[in-house]
Amino acid sequence: MLKSQKLREMAPELDPLRLGTGWKLEDLSKPQIIIESTFGDSHPGSGHLFELVEKAREGVSEAGGFGARYFTTDICDGEAQGHDGINYSLASRDMIANMIEIHANATPFDGGVFIASCDKGMPAHLMGLGRVNIPSIVVTGGVMDAGPDLLTLEQIGTYSAMYERGEIPKEKFEFYKHHACPSCGACSFMGTASTMQIMAEALGLTLPGSALLPATSEDLREFAKRAGKQAVWLAKHDLKPRDIVTMKSFENAIMVHAAISGSTNSLLHLPAIAKEFGVDIDSDTFDRLHRGAHYLLDIRPAGRWPAQFFYYAGGVPMIMEQIKSVLHLDVMTVTGKTLGENLEDLKQSGYYEKCFKNLEKYGIQREDVIRSFDNAFGTDGSIAILKGNLAPEGAVVKHTVVPKEMFEATLVARPFDCEEDAIQAVLSHQIQPGDAVFIRYEGPKGSGMPEMFYTTEAIASDETLGSSIALITDGRFSGASKGPAIGHVSPEAASGGPIALVEDGDLIEINIPKRILRICGIHGQKMSEEDIQKVLEERRKHLKPFQSRYQDGVLKIFSEHAVSPMKGGYMK
Repeated sequence: MLKSQKLREMAPELDPLRLGTGWKLEDLSKPQIIIESTFGDSHPGSGHLFELVEKAREGVSEAGGFGARYFTTDICDGEAQGHDGINYSLASRDMIANMIEIHANATPFDGGVFIASCDKGMPAHLMGLGRVNIPSIVVTGGVMDAGPDLLTLEQIGTYSAMYERGEIPKEKFEFYKHHACPSCGACSFMGTASTMQIMAEALGLTLPGSALLPATSEDLREFAKRAGKQAVWLAKHDLKPRDIVTMKSFENAIMVHAAISGSTNSLLHLPAIAKEFGVDIDSDTFDRLHRGAHYLLDIRPAGRWPAQFFYYAGGVPMIMEQIKSVLHLDVMTVTGKTLGENLEDLKQSGYYEKCFKNLEKYGIQREDVIRSFDNAFGTDGSIAILKGNLAPEGAVVKHTVVPKEMFEATLVARPFDCEEDAIQAVLSHQIQPGDAVFIRYEGPKGSGMPEMFYTTEAIASDETLGSSIALITDGRFSGASKGPAIGHVSPEAASGGPIALVEDGDLIEINIPKRILRICGIHGQKMSEEDIQKVLEERRKHLKPFQSRYQDGVLKIFSEHAVSPMKGGYMK
């Protein structure tokens, strides 16, 4: 007997209450499917999701089930930039996951369809469905179209810095702002939203080939309807997320992450998701799997094309075809088939031919977007975990967007205790070539772990600084960030990590090939590791205990319970 039918016997109030909600008598005995989404007027990534909810509900109905709509909308990191609103971003992920748990468990369902698009909504839904562990399928909300001349939103940060420096007129800047987001969907670059949609498919939780479709396409709506039907099938066969997603699934996802040069925020999200599935992964898992991995994707910000071209070139299945030799093809998926079987089915279905027709409009070939395995951009993945006396637990760098000049460097520390002071120093030319700009007390316990987006863009867009300085922080970066940026430094400053002890003029060694991030000198003088440790121990005696500025509300709860960024930054 389905769970929902057992519940009807236990709770006699359930039937009349559902009838009062508008359900028909015959609906009560059908498989009950929760359709959870982040729909809301919050941003383009969620504004269109109600249509996908209705399509999924239609599919549920056609398969003999009943779909109940639940909503927990997400915030937009882009709209939260430039003010303290961004401090709520990471915390919102855990809060959405909590609401999914509440929705699904307060009135148990037989299965679920989970629909989201963006930075925190997508990982939150993956965390939530892993936690409640009812038969479930994910629908990703797709990606927005590019604007005129393939303009995309991640370019706005660069244009903003150029406008601040007087390099472009106000009219040109205003034009860019007004045309960068011409439709609904996630932002059209390989940022965190696009990356996490791809991760959902790579984990085996979506219908094959459905991640990161153009949000305006009819294909996406058809996938949503099919997902609704599949949710009923999953419920009837009692195939749960934890039956599908294993350590092998996460290893597949990380290999795909390497191939697409995915967002560094995935190092926060995938470990947090894995925890909900009873799987233990961390930053070292990423570093191990990225070493030797082939990086294949020519999508912004590291590449040339908007993210909609990802689907045009064959999407996740094409990436997987190219890296098939390093994947676990025997993992189960929501289709009830293995990954290997799904890939073979797609070849026979005409999926790739349909995708490639879109590229013909632009006069380009699949390999202009997704390269073949033997023609990779690089063979060391896209991220590295750096460690040393500055980051004993690690720090992350997306080396595919770092200038080669910064792969091995010794820089002079310029520490700031908030981003506002740092960006002002960059824009006013107080920062000079050879400096290492530190932004600290921006980790989960410090301020909620906001993005350092504007500072990275100001540095990357400055011809003088872009290849001659580094940004080092216990905060995080936008998935669109590029340039010499090292984040997630752990332990964070608010936990008393060594980053809190750095002083102006200290020497900082960065060595990406050797995975090193360390203090190598004090006030301009190189010193032995032993002597540096003595200095740091002395400084620690005078370090004032961190006092959170959050005395109530969500951010107080989050700062008190968040684990290290290297473990996922989730609340324990």
